[in-house]
Amino acid sequence: MRTLRLGMVGGGPGAFIGGVHRMAARLDGRWVLTAGAFSADPATSAEFGRSLGLNPERAYGDWADMARAEADRADGIDAVAVVTPNHLHAPICTAFLEAGVPVICDKPLTTDLASARALAEQVAKSGLPFILTHNYSGYPMVREARALMAAGRLGPLRGVQVEYAQDWLARDLPGNKQADWRGDPQRAGPGGALGDIATHAYHLARFVTRAPLEALSADLSTFVPGRRVDDDVRVQLRFAGGARGQLWASQVAVGATNGLRLRVFGENAGLEWAQEEPDLLRFTPLGEAPRILRRGGPGLSAAAAAATRLPAGHPEGYLEGFAQIYADAAALVSAHRDGRAPDALASLVPGVQDGVEGVAFIEAVVKSHAADGAWTGISA
Repeated sequence: MRTLRLGMVGGGPGAFIGGVHRMAARLDGRWVLTAGAFSADPATSAEFGRSLGLNPERAYGDWADMARAEADRADGIDAVAVVTPNHLHAPICTAFLEAGVPVICDKPLTTDLASARALAEQVAKSGLPFILTHNYSGYPMVREARALMAAGRLGPLRGVQVEYAQDWLARDLPGNKQADWRGDPQRAGPGGALGDIATHAYHLARFVTRAPLEALSADLSTFVPGRRVDDDVRVQLRFAGGARGQLWASQVAVGATNGLRLRVFGENAGLEWAQEEPDLLRFTPLGEAPRILRRGGPGLSAAAAAATRLPAGHPEGYLEGFAQIYADAAALVSAHRDGRAPDALASLVPGVQDGVEGVAFIEAVVKSHAADGAWTGISA
């Protein structure tokens, strides 16, 4: 099994998520960082590439030059990770797809639904693997929750409660690179907490339940004076088949760190998972005592077992979940390169259609809020 060559656009000095991608990509030994355009400033990109040990000629000052040059190399990259602010996702992904390079892109896919749909059409036309890093879908017990739902263990779906609470933007953070671009609607898109973390919560709910969302009613708030995007999101959800749900996402919830939590209720059972205790899944059949399912424990699904790296009791968390997305990406890219069908479990990795759905969710929330919470349909 050949180690795959990874390129990266963005993720330079002062970036948070670029470092996470690099750690996750190398965790299972499937990827080696080979090239990058890490900054819009060529000198900064070159220096950062040197700090990572890259060949100087493969630390590019421009991502368009990188796409062309890597496509022409016999030892060119096998995929590119796009870890820039949101407004750059569409043009960068387009350039690499046109160069024949598979893409691993951060969410949200784009800043508007038209460009998201256009990108999905391009992916379909190219036939190339496209992976969207909704990393929480890589956690073993999230995949176990999905397997329980798929096996009918909960019965018909009745309710979904999902929340994602943080407090890192509870005050204005002037000069903070991450806060700066996330608070700029030109770079982040129309949603603040909406695009940054509510999309994770929404994807988690959809990934586990696979229930299509029919309509929503939304209320967006901006609590920090002078902030140009929302920092608190509250959404009522109506799913196909009659199930109802609620989504809350906030970056001004003082005392919360990374409080992503999902509860799903069916006719016959309920389940609960929290990102800050990721090895545990609470499963409660109606009329029975709760069962605590543990990552690495007996009787779990193939999907959960395949995403497990350590024996039970040795905690796995954020980096391992993120690494699973890169492991799945490696399986997809390798299968494409070899002209064979990928392993069935690799299909769990989010793709471009998940990205389109996420942008459609953002657009519907913004539209509903502008109409004073009117129920608004969603169509990806």
